[in-house]
Amino acid sequence: MEWQRNSEYRRLIVGALAGLVLAIGLSNPARAQSIVDRANRGLVYIATSSVLGTDVRIAEDLANVLDDGATRRIVAMVGKGSLQNLMDLKVLRGIDVAIVQTDVLDYAKAQRTPPGIDSVPYIAKLYNEEFHLLARANVKSITDLMGKKVNFGLQGDGTNFTGPRLFDQLKINVTATNFDQATALDKLRSGEISALAYVAGKPAPLFLNVRKQDDLHFVAVPLQSEMASTYIPAKLTSDDYPSLVGADASVDTIAVGAVMLAANLVPGSERSRNVASFVDAFFTQFPKVLEPGHHPKWNEVNLSAELPGWRRHSAADSWIKRNGGTPVAINEEQMREIFSRFLDERAKGSGGQALSSEQKEQLFDQFKKWQEGKLR
Repeated sequence: MEWQRNSEYRRLIVGALAGLVLAIGLSNPARAQSIVDRANRGLVYIATSSVLGTDVRIAEDLANVLDDGATRRIVAMVGKGSLQNLMDLKVLRGIDVAIVQTDVLDYAKAQRTPPGIDSVPYIAKLYNEEFHLLARANVKSITDLMGKKVNFGLQGDGTNFTGPRLFDQLKINVTATNFDQATALDKLRSGEISALAYVAGKPAPLFLNVRKQDDLHFVAVPLQSEMASTYIPAKLTSDDYPSLVGADASVDTIAVGAVMLAANLVPGSERSRNVASFVDAFFTQFPKVLEPGHHPKWNEVNLSAELPGWRRHSAADSWIKRNGGTPVAINEEQMREIFSRFLDERAKGSGGQALSSEQKEQLFDQFKKWQEGKLR
């Protein structure tokens, strides 16, 4: 296979370079050390989810744009998902930056696990990741999954947190399985499981090779009022998945935010300086990741957006203030009006019943508490 040949080629190159460094070191230790120093200059490790996740592509885009080979090196590390990335950021040696779901982050803060999590700074709020629920043809609605097997990904994965939590809130009891997503898709095709859940920014590579003859489809996921403080409404369209969603059709679902975090490093240390340099380069060169050829999710990112209840990384905060990118405040009445219009448009678009003024007020109160970091 092509990727195997490429992998073997890379191993040969790495082996040759290692031999070269060793040969240089034997004859000139000072020069060998200089090569090592240059290779590690500005080094930043970014923890992402599985190879099928959106954040792997996001990290790759950052490396392609920011890694200049001389002053900065960006290395993406494939992890096991949001829950594990959060733990790794706190306890694993060498992890400088991690991309994590916001629902996982808030849960970890509420549970104070890992210890000291509330001291972790965020660099930027990123994009939203959609909840994909792919099922067999006999599953017409999410309630049809009652008592059936649904895959929620591996332990430590963000889906493994969001999926069971969502089904619990909807009071739909299912038999959870924990296969990796590629394996789960095969088992879904064969009928061993009835559905798979996957949190990923659309279009997720996992679903791009699903064919019409597989007889699979996305199932709508409702957004209930008690979930509105954590998740937002979203849609999967034919533009995202032409083989799974009909032309001009869409499937309602929910989405959760993704946030880029930094390790709480010792000020003035080399790693701390490297992360600060990375942040400055990321913010300064952000227009480049919006260019064609990079992931479309970059278009959702607003670098000045705030994450209520969390401290922004000092380098990010300084850049925003220096460049006049601080958020523009709006008063509560304006926010209330915007929120009300959003609910009306949501009801109209989904064909649902319009909410009463009292229901809107209740949802707005929940929204305010979440925004102020009080709802956990």
